[in-house]
Amino acid sequence: MFRDKDSILLHTLTKEISPKRIKTSLVDRTAYAGDAGFYHLLPKAVVQPINENEINILFEIANSYKIPLCFRAAGTSLSGQSITDGILVDIGKHWRGITPLENGKLVKVQPGIIGSMVNYFLLPYKTKIGPDPSSINAAMMGGILSNNSSGMCCGVAYNSYHTLKTIRFILPNGNTYDTANQSDFTKFIEEESALTSLLTEQRKQILSHPALLDKVRHKYKTKNTVGYSLNALIDYEHPLDIFAHLLIGAEGTLAYISEAVMQTIPVQPATSTAMLYFPTISSACAAIAPLNATGAAVLELMDRASLRSVETMKGLPDFFTTLPETAACLLCEYQAEDLASLDIQLQKAASILNGLALLHPAEFTRDHQLRDFYWKIRKGMFPSVGAVRARGTTVILEDVAFPVELLADAVTALQELFKKYAYNNAIIFGHAKDGNIHFVITQLLDTPEEIDRYDRFLKEMVDLVLHEYKGTLKAEHGTGRNMAPFVEAEWGGDLYAIMQSIKSTVDPNNILNPGVIINADKDAHIRHLKQMPVVEAEVDKCIECGYCEPLCPSRDVTLSPRQRIQVRRALKQLETAGDQSSYNTLLKEYQYAGLDTCATDGLCQVECPVYINTGDLVKRLRRENHSKTANRTAAWVARNFGFAEKMIRVALQSGSLANKLFGASFMYRFTGLLQKISPSFPRWWNELHPAPRLPKTKANNPGVVYFSSCLHRMMGGTERKSIQQTFIDVCNRAGIQVYLPEDLPGHCCGQAFSSKGYQSAANLMEEKTIDALLRWTNNGAIPVVCDFTSCTYTFLKNQQHLSPAYQEKFSRIQLLDCIEYLQTSVAPKLPINKKKQQVSLHPSCAAIKLNLSKSMEATAALCSEQVHTPAYAGCCGMAGDRGFIFPQLTQSASAKEITHLIDSEGYYSTARTCEMALRHHSGRPYTHLVYLLDEVSS
Repeated sequence: MFRDKDSILLHTLTKEISPKRIKTSLVDRTAYAGDAGFYHLLPKAVVQPINENEINILFEIANSYKIPLCFRAAGTSLSGQSITDGILVDIGKHWRGITPLENGKLVKVQPGIIGSMVNYFLLPYKTKIGPDPSSINAAMMGGILSNNSSGMCCGVAYNSYHTLKTIRFILPNGNTYDTANQSDFTKFIEEESALTSLLTEQRKQILSHPALLDKVRHKYKTKNTVGYSLNALIDYEHPLDIFAHLLIGAEGTLAYISEAVMQTIPVQPATSTAMLYFPTISSACAAIAPLNATGAAVLELMDRASLRSVETMKGLPDFFTTLPETAACLLCEYQAEDLASLDIQLQKAASILNGLALLHPAEFTRDHQLRDFYWKIRKGMFPSVGAVRARGTTVILEDVAFPVELLADAVTALQELFKKYAYNNAIIFGHAKDGNIHFVITQLLDTPEEIDRYDRFLKEMVDLVLHEYKGTLKAEHGTGRNMAPFVEAEWGGDLYAIMQSIKSTVDPNNILNPGVIINADKDAHIRHLKQMPVVEAEVDKCIECGYCEPLCPSRDVTLSPRQRIQVRRALKQLETAGDQSSYNTLLKEYQYAGLDTCATDGLCQVECPVYINTGDLVKRLRRENHSKTANRTAAWVARNFGFAEKMIRVALQSGSLANKLFGASFMYRFTGLLQKISPSFPRWWNELHPAPRLPKTKANNPGVVYFSSCLHRMMGGTERKSIQQTFIDVCNRAGIQVYLPEDLPGHCCGQAFSSKGYQSAANLMEEKTIDALLRWTNNGAIPVVCDFTSCTYTFLKNQQHLSPAYQEKFSRIQLLDCIEYLQTSVAPKLPINKKKQQVSLHPSCAAIKLNLSKSMEATAALCSEQVHTPAYAGCCGMAGDRGFIFPQLTQSASAKEITHLIDSEGYYSTARTCEMALRHHSGRPYTHLVYLLDEVSS
């Protein structure tokens, strides 16, 4: 329930900003109450502004009501800087602009575009942004700028601060400035006189005090994201330039960054990579300086505990598990523009490399697959700890930096500190080239004793880093709430006072992310801690990193996978606390936001570091909600699927007839009325057409058995012939005889049932189909091709739910997806005589999960001069029939992909429902990939 003051605030917000972009429900506020860190604050509202005018409105309201504002991009921050108990401003939905400039030497970005997407758009220019954080596939430019991100390769030279060209920002007083406009330099001095005077005096103060000047210079020789970027006060002279660079790393506490132009760096495609195993951490650290001098682009340190955390990974060398307890490893990589330049680098480095005291000889590789495996080892360490931690514990990832010459002793001291505080599973890894290391610990934060243990550990760690080893407390992850109490310890009283005065002058009402960076509360690091109650297997593994979110089709319409899990945890906490009213409200709201609109496509698992498939969780929750009657009905349908298939065909024929009689959109309008009465009633789309009858084939010595999916058997399109006839024609043209079983109707992969949570019915259906497949293929002797990639994936994935007997039966079947089969067995044998100029592809979510996207592109490349897979191509949100019930899901999921479509001679996918959804929302004539082969070879 909202207090009167909060209600007035929300009323004011809805008067100024569209209520559709103001989220006040308990489920929405709960979904934004946490980020990737271990702090938790419940916002009063979540607002999604679309332009600078609305940002100004938010500043005006926040100043008037003295309420905090927190600008949040991806929420992948680890130190608690993207949460608030005020107004959370979600800028990840509407601020996704990107424009490469000067042939890719520069790039203009808005704060809501993901870092890896920026690099995607820079690919044609062979450039990329300088910062390369490990979260780049999820982190957005707003966070990359506001946290002064760096990463594994960029070091200090190419971090956000040093690659910033110009920046556009809005101050809390509503004034907007852009360093790309020369007139704004004069305007800033005239309109921000107090701030201008302050920055000018602070610059003089530092420059005139050698001790302060030396400290600032020393601190920024290595990575440092503690407090504000005070190097701006000595690197720049004009107040606007100074303030613009103070914003980099300011974590949203000084202004709103609406746009920035970044300098890019060249992509270095030629690489040579090795894992170097040393007998001790000291010998590994001793090798850093000489290897760095040879031009090594990457030097990633891993201690023995971190190596042990990935020992179960397949493909590791035999000696990996027998490394001595004192061992350490450096992932070493050289990068160059071309192979010739790479050879020169390696030749220069040979004497140093040959002189290293290694446990095993260095074996550098240029093989991309092996290189990817080495990086998988390195990147798998953090999630490996997260995946095996005790249920209910929190994963805490910290990063610090030391002078490289002190790194070995500092790492040893940290390891002793872990022992002292019983962090027995702690691991250390990091960017050794910069003296920047990360450590991971896990612990409960649900009792005063556990919180006290963490508090004492952290304070002793602060002393060790700052005083014993002259390091820095945050190298990459930002100050946040976690290190705010220790900023003064890092910088000293004089420089901390400078930071305080900057904050108070720019933001006198303290509305921008209060408590982050500048915080008088010396215990801020142990307040508002996120709780991790034991809920269920999928939920308990989640570390809430947010890596899953960019791939989720429902992320812009309801919840993301991370948010679904966060709400599940909140439900458990409310239940434990006995807050029945809030529990009931949250549970009711979760039905639509968490369950109904989840596409259960499983793409979230592709990027999840602990391999959670939130779709499986949602299926299980749906299953638990089903009544016995519903389960019996589903089982009956599975047993009588042939009859159900006929009834659906009759319904489609009837709907098409009604449209002919009463107008082309009659069924669309009629079912729309029915949906208002019963929201779960599916909406008719004009893309729906009954499929023609199946063609007949002969079973004499077929080269392949053709399993056409139930959806392709029931739903046709506007093509001149059926997909089944087209597949047969194309295969015959390639010299392959196809057998399409006459009794195929009534058989299905089971996805129609499993996606809705009817797993028993799905098992019945798949078992029936497996028996038929063995009969059709002469007990597995003949390969089977499925023409619907999602069905292929379901067949393969659903094995885990089958009995051992049926798992054994399925193992006999040679199941191939149409994408793979068309590429390897059909396309190379076809006479391509009508090659197209340009085609566009939509790899379905199943194709992505089965790693068939490249195969699809390869097939298309044989048929067209240019092949285009749009940026943001991913799950369309159709999820079988879910798009008919919740069309807002498919509209939202496909919007970005459609925006980046280009005019083509054809548009192709491998799933009728995906093709329908994209045709419905884009107006482009999507059809199956097999039609492309037919068109170019007929």
